[in-house]
Amino acid sequence: MPKATNTDDADGPDDGVQIDLISGERMQDMATMEKIRMILDGVHDGNIVILEEGLTPDEESRLIEVTMSEISPDEFNGIEIETYPKSGTRDSSLLGRIMGGDESDAKLTVIGPANQIETLHKDETLISALVSRN
Repeated sequence: MPKATNTDDADGPDDGVQIDLISGERMQDMATMEKIRMILDGVHDGNIVILEEGLTPDEESRLIEVTMSEISPDEFNGIEIETYPKSGTRDSSLLGRIMGGDESDAKLTVIGPANQIETLHKDETLISALVSRN
């Protein structure tokens, strides 16, 4: 006999906002369109997507281009995207930079539905955002 609590469990996701934290390792072998599709599928579902290593400038441009083609007034309002460089925790010595140890291109990226995320503050070390359930 089914338990009444199953109905309550189905209501759980409506009580908050889902945040998908995606590691750089997961994305490293993906093609650009695979990354974009994974991001947009999450955002279409109303999730906030956080990328550990961000996107390249070309991938970010392509994400914006694909997003613009999918905007629909009644269904999808687009995305809000904020990126900032991660602090350099790697070898920042001259030799380390020459040998490719400088991680200045590494960045954290936050992507969410445009109608649910509002950036309140952004600087080199912090992104502060207001996320609403919509």
